[in-house]
Amino acid sequence: RRCRQCGLYQAEIRQVDHYISLFFIPLLRVKQGEPFLFCRQCERIMANGRGAAPFAETGAPPRMCRQCGRPLDRGFNYCPNCGQPTI
Repeated sequence: RRCRQCGLYQAEIRQVDHYISLFFIPLLRVKQGEPFLFCRQCERIMANGRGAAPFAETGAPPRMCRQCGRPLDRGFNYCPNCGQPTI
């Protein structure tokens, strides 16, 4: 699919499910994740596969991780990309 940010055909549909695991082996799916579009070129996440912005539009720019520089949701205590604390 075409990415709305960079314009290249590098976007693909992904879905992240949540599992109960034992020693890093997933055993039981607890929650099925929402499908989303992810661009392999610009690494932008588009919610619901419809090209929506990755974070709610509040007028304020999203928080950025100090370690890797990627945008963070306001409720995150740790960066989901590099694992560093956001505080």
